[in-house]
Amino acid sequence: MPREGILIRKPLERLTVDEIKNIHHASLDVLKDPGITCYNAKAAEIFKSAGASVERVEGSDNPCWNVSIPAEIVNEALRLAPREIKLGARDENNALIMKGDEPRVHLVSGSETNIWLDTDFKTYVSKENPDDEVELPVFNSKRGTVEDLAKSAHLAEQLETLDGFIRPVNIQDKEINNSNKDVNKFFASLNNTTKHVMAGLTSLEELENVVRMAELVAGGPDKFKNNHVISFITCLVKSPMQMVNDTTQTLIELCSRGLPLVVSSSPQAGTTAPPTEAGIIVQINAEVLAGITLSQLVNSGTPVLYGCVPVRARLDNLNDAYSAPETAFYNIDCVQLARYYQIPCYSTAGVSDAGEPGMQSAVERLFSSILVALSGPQYLHCAFGLLDGNSTFSMLQAVIDDAHYKMLRMFLQDVDINDNSIEQATGQIRQTVDTQQKLFINFIRPLMRRGKLSRPYPFEGKEGKDQVIELAYRELQNMLNKPESHLSDEVVSQIMKNVPGILPVLDSRK
Repeated sequence: MPREGILIRKPLERLTVDEIKNIHHASLDVLKDPGITCYNAKAAEIFKSAGASVERVEGSDNPCWNVSIPAEIVNEALRLAPREIKLGARDENNALIMKGDEPRVHLVSGSETNIWLDTDFKTYVSKENPDDEVELPVFNSKRGTVEDLAKSAHLAEQLETLDGFIRPVNIQDKEINNSNKDVNKFFASLNNTTKHVMAGLTSLEELENVVRMAELVAGGPDKFKNNHVISFITCLVKSPMQMVNDTTQTLIELCSRGLPLVVSSSPQAGTTAPPTEAGIIVQINAEVLAGITLSQLVNSGTPVLYGCVPVRARLDNLNDAYSAPETAFYNIDCVQLARYYQIPCYSTAGVSDAGEPGMQSAVERLFSSILVALSGPQYLHCAFGLLDGNSTFSMLQAVIDDAHYKMLRMFLQDVDINDNSIEQATGQIRQTVDTQQKLFINFIRPLMRRGKLSRPYPFEGKEGKDQVIELAYRELQNMLNKPESHLSDEVVSQIMKNVPGILPVLDSRK
């Protein structure tokens, strides 16, 4: 059985049906005029062969073409794109089945940060009273490594609510370069979690080696076709309305193989997109539709997710304001559009602008996590451990996030009010009123055993003290001390033999 996810009974919606249709038609208008600026010659030719108007842009520093895409080409691509997508996993019980019209949320990690935030505790002594000592958290940042990535994948295996794994840290070892980065990031992930693994591709030349690795993990090429243990993120559009050469070529190659992928766009309202809600949603929808259209022109039926990472610009420094309310409702709008097209949606929530775990990070993360999850995206990424506007990853924060998502999952569970449950309840009332103590305590324990009642907050301090970070740190250590979920020695041996460039430090046979 695949992972269950969280089924949203009544998705949160901001847009009316008419507003969605208006955005759709406006996006089609934009794709026709001004169209997409395409820096990839093969993509331009594919669009032209399908009936788009393609003209060479003169005077550009790099060869590029203006592609005007008629509405009928886009609509046909939307018809061909699969309504249901399976993302496989080493353990097929961790597979994700996503239906475009079903608001079932799967929570996923991500995205690639440059900074790894370690947590430690140190003892501090009061100047006024030397006998008064307190343990306080100390946060230390550093550049991420392949060992850090492997450790984060091991943690992901232990986090109950995490459904899929997007690498949350960039590997920056001195031995890592563009020719071996992809094989190392995929191997570090696949060798430490049995959940689905998704990542971007650094170098198209490494695609063959990455696919060979995935086939070995899945048990062979035929099994891999039915159980895609990996998928890919393709950020082919640079806002506003530009198809980048290398990532567009990556999309073409992935689609030609029928590999599952995300067409992702991340415009920033106020800089690379209009500052209004209507403006950024029309633009991001047009950009994602352009990518989906190209995917189906290359290979109809390619499993593709509607990827949205819209943000608002901070006015003080023009950085991404992930915690702004606008960022949350941009994502909710995109989820509605994806459901309108019945294409599974890759959405974004849970990122904080704070640099360390604490009060600000908890409030900002919960705000967007609850709202965007309620809208019903099938694949909600950035949900674990990301801080400082997507630039820092903290395993401690990921453990806290897991606890909060357990609470959210409890809140979103199905309502159990029907003829049978009401009849049972009235019977319990009559039975209990008849007793001397008049307590329903005997009816609680079965519900607790079946997980039908929520438990106390797992990081609740004693005597009213706030011990969240301390207790979460202890839980983090417990999770990291659990046995690793490595691939078998035989599979690791085959990968090491057939896939060049993997660092020896990742060899789990030692």
